[in-house]
Amino acid sequence: MEKTQKSFINVALVGYGYWGPNLLRVFSECDAVKVLWCCDKRVERLKIVKRKFPAVKTTRKIENILQDDKVDAVIIATPLSTHFILAKKILLFNKHVWLEKPMTENSAQAAQLIALAKSKNKVLFVDHIFLYTQPVSYLKKIIDENVIGKIYHLDSSRINLGLFQPDTNVIWDLAIHDITIMLYLFGKNPKSVFAFGNSHIRKGLDDTAYLRFTFDKKTSAYIRVSWLSPLKIRRTIISGNKKMILYDDLETSEKVKIYDYRVSINKNYKPWSSTSGYQYRTGDIHTPALENKEALKTACEHFIDCILRNKIPLTSGEAGLNCVKILEAASFSLKNKGAEQIL
Repeated sequence: MEKTQKSFINVALVGYGYWGPNLLRVFSECDAVKVLWCCDKRVERLKIVKRKFPAVKTTRKIENILQDDKVDAVIIATPLSTHFILAKKILLFNKHVWLEKPMTENSAQAAQLIALAKSKNKVLFVDHIFLYTQPVSYLKKIIDENVIGKIYHLDSSRINLGLFQPDTNVIWDLAIHDITIMLYLFGKNPKSVFAFGNSHIRKGLDDTAYLRFTFDKKTSAYIRVSWLSPLKIRRTIISGNKKMILYDDLETSEKVKIYDYRVSINKNYKPWSSTSGYQYRTGDIHTPALENKEALKTACEHFIDCILRNKIPLTSGEAGLNCVKILEAASFSLKNKGAEQIL
């Protein structure tokens, strides 16, 4: 990628729907950024932008952004079905790209964007937002430091009521978060995936799903996602042979708890004996003090730093492609009644 001599970046936002307002707010607050444009097809949404951000120019046509040589980077926060065509256009006009998750509808599209970004020497960033949270960064640190030991098992639940998406199922909408967290914490890809689910509300659109990932003989991961829950749950449990972790993203202050809990087998254990063959360690519970910094701000700063300093993002196009490949495999398994898909 080319190194820029600029000290700030001019950006444009395409899509002012569910996530767009957060993006516009955070990028507008970033010291090294000036937001020049906001594009959306809906006039009523652009009126809101003008009222809240009068200095930002609004348009219904992306061509106005593409043809503005002052724009260095474009943030895409539109439906998944539009990601590829928009990102391709923007890269062809020699601008850096921020893509919301998932990166693209399929891995072939993602690979094309990666190749195009490289040929244009531009940053291609995928907003896997949870990798920029303080809890996940902390978990990565202690796992890499072997605090919990050998990882046996990850179990994650991400369920709530809605929001049903127009062009993607619950795996692509919700499970992608847990998959990216799993990949980041484990530092490697799973060997296979099994996926089970059902479409209860709209035919052909799975609204509930269960995913099982295998890594090696003693490591596995399970992810449950649903748009049909009266309760909102964002909880991950990671069990190791030294300690165990509870990560609850809905907790306001104590999102991460480290349990000095473990299970072992007595040396004289006999398979046919009773439950007395096991030893259970239940020690202290540690709750680390974590900085309360907005993840989107951290991601924004990282994106700008990558442009200014010629760096590869933590959530690069390659990382986005890897996740899309896993989503494709899970979707294929889902359609084939949970058939194992080798990754």
